[in-house]
Formats: sequence, structure tokens, C-alpha cells
Amino acid sequence: MQHDQCITGATKVYGIIGCPVAHSLSPVMQNAALRTAGIDGVYIPFPVEPEHLCAAISGLRSLQVAGFNVTVPYKTAIMPFLDELAPSAVQAGAVNTVVNHAGRLVGHNTDGAGLISSIRQDLICELTGTRIILVGAGGAARGALAALCREGVAAVTVVNRTQAAAEALILLFAADFPQTELRVATFDAIPDELIATTDLLINATTLGMADEKIDALSLVLLPGHAKVYDMVYAPPLTPLLADARRHGLACANGLGMLVAQGERAFVLWHGVPAAQGVMRSALDGCHHLLQATT
Repeated sequence: MQHDQCITGATKVYGIIGCPVAHSLSPVMQNAALRTAGIDGVYIPFPVEPEHLCAAISGLRSLQVAGFNVTVPYKTAIMPFLDELAPSAVQAGAVNTVVNHAGRLVGHNTDGAGLISSIRQDLICELTGTRIILVGAGGAARGALAALCREGVAAVTVVNRTQAAAEALILLFAADFPQTELRVATFDAIPDELIATTDLLINATTLGMADEKIDALSLVLLPGHAKVYDMVYAPPLTPLLADARRHGLACANGLGMLVAQGERAFVLWHGVPAAQGVMRSALDGCHHLLQATT
């Protein structure tokens, strides 16, 4: 935040809740967008311990915080405390953006749309008719799977450590998206032919944040046109992306998804789009934070 910003009683407050949350890059890009748009608002991180989530939501409502983002571990846990869920949140089974309408808290999910936007822009990849491997079966994977099915992909195979979790995930969408072939595989039993016919591989887990490798995935079997997307953005080059580069595959990290979901949250809060490129430029100026974030 610039030092010349004048905070008054009319300044609207926005923020992000999570545990931990001090490392979040959302304040960097959201405050840059607020300044550029000339909006009298400020965006700050709110650390919330798990046992205080209910009280925190009540406090944000009472203090008339105009809107806030939600990050781990609360994207699903927050849902019972909200007054209304937008269709995007219901289908994704998670909330990452909340709008305060005069004390009525409405939860939205902009992660899925942010993922699709980033894949299109950062990988120059159209998704209709593609065959995808989705690594993970948690909340991020659920949001991703919903968004991918809406785009009309031909097939998604959810690869996870436990088969039961993967099967439970695809059952959520099988009836609504019969045109998409949904399958599961475990890390210890990924068919070679599956990898060999994949157009896009997406990591929807946190593996890579602490330099972990996803040893079960052999990228050498991917076809030359295949692309790799890692939702992890810090560090910028995860072991998965480094492996993709070694095999000459187009790849991208999750920074574009972070920006795209943030841009959609900005519209929900302010009714106008953020200036084009302002959020990405703000993040490009803080490489030290990206390298340090874990």
C-alpha cells in the first residue's frame, strides 16, 4: 500500500482469511488494482485460527467488511456460516470469495474460472475435446473438475493416492456431465496408455510447494503436444514443471490462476473490472515473495 493513501471512515475494507495467511500475495495484487481504479478501499490479510472461524465470520459481518477471499483451510469449512451460495460455489463445493451485501454474506467460487482462463492464456490451450489427467482429489481438484467438465473436455482421469477419494469425486459430476468420460487411477497403477493419450496434465495438490516430486508420474510417456499445468505458484518452478521442461513440454505454474481468480473477485466486489494487467504486474514486481512463499 502506498504511504499517501488516506484511510478515512468511508474507506471500505476487504481482505483474505486463512491459516496461515501472512504469506498471501492477494493483498499485493488487490491493493494495486484498488489504487489504479481510484477506489477508496484497502485489502488486508486476516489470520484466523480454526477454532475461531465462526466468530471471525460473525466479526467480519458485524464490522461491515465489504468482501473477502478465503484460502486454506477454510474454502469448504466456511460454507455453513454464509447466508447464500452462488451456483459456482455449490458446484465446486468450495468458496474462495465472499461478498457482503448489507450484512448478507454470499459465497462464490472464482477458482475454476481462474484456472480455465490461465490455461487458455498461459498455455494457449483450448480445452474442448481434450483428454486430461487431474492429480489430486481434494477441494482444489473438485473445483478444477467442475470447471473442466463445463468446458466440454472429452475425458478426465483423477489420479490420487487413494482410489476411494478419487471415485467419490467423479461421482459428484458423472450425472451432470455425461458427455465427459470420468475415470480414476491411483499413483501406484497409472496405465502407460493413459499417459500416452493425455493432452493436458494438471496438478491440483500442494505437492511441489516444499520441493516434493510426484514420482509416480512419468512425463516421458506424455505425447510431444501435451502440456503441464501446476496450480502451485511458489516456488515458480516446481519439480513437476522442471521435469516438463526437460522433456520439452509446454508448462505453466498457478500464478496466472491466482491473478485470474483475483480479477473475478474484484468484479464481484466493485462491479467494474480491474485495469488490464495491473494485478499480474504487481506480482511480477515481487519475485522475492514468490521464492519465499511456501
